[in-house]
Amino acid sequence: MIRARLPGIRNLVSVAKQGLAQILFPGICLLCSKLLAPDERDFCADCLGTLTTDPHCACPRCAGTVGPFTSLTNGCPRCRDERFHFDRVFRLGPYDGPLRQAILRMKHRAGEGLADAVGDVWSWPLAAKLRPIGTSIVLPTPLHWRRRWSRGFNQSESLARPLATRLCVPCPTGVLVRIRNTASQVQQTALGRRDNLRGAFAVRRKADVAGRTVVLVDDVFTTGSTANEAAKALRQAGAIGVIVAVLAHSQQ
Repeated sequence: MIRARLPGIRNLVSVAKQGLAQILFPGICLLCSKLLAPDERDFCADCLGTLTTDPHCACPRCAGTVGPFTSLTNGCPRCRDERFHFDRVFRLGPYDGPLRQAILRMKHRAGEGLADAVGDVWSWPLAAKLRPIGTSIVLPTPLHWRRRWSRGFNQSESLARPLATRLCVPCPTGVLVRIRNTASQVQQTALGRRDNLRGAFAVRRKADVAGRTVVLVDDVFTTGSTANEAAKALRQAGAIGVIVAVLAHSQQ
């Protein structure tokens, strides 16, 4: 009888400890700093909604925001005449509000914890969309080693790892690498962005991507120059498909 009651006692003790921890060390939302309810983790309900749902229609080819009646045959009016090496883009939402705030904070050394938490929540709805496509491998968009050393981590890796876990596929680093330490893309023209990224990526282990459909993960998609150059390198290494997954699309 005593042994049979022990699991129940342990559960009560565990619940009591959790309740005490909530009282002594109440959690706060990682985005807005609002106190979290006992059943909330990392983000409050409002911020969690921002990180899991897109309130707008988006072009499947470039992820740009479009109207509900926009013709998307061969893309939207902004991307229809563009030549991309990737097949389509999935986004979480527009580069605005709390999502923009989260991305900006993730680009600093102190943002690694936030990046991990964002990656954990965004991967749930995204994995449901990607699963029917039959992707084989998830790759983070790499930083040049100098920038990664300066920042301390790559936010794209934090986003890619939980997505790969949900899809039950590998997420190796060092397969796709950035071989040039390019200048910042901020405030550059579309043409300048393309020139800046030309030849910036290479595939070190071609066997990892040959014959596979790759999910390429990044934080922001603006003109698509970064994703396009990375996808070009993956295609040249034998990838049969490249799907881009980003947190946000920026209209620049």
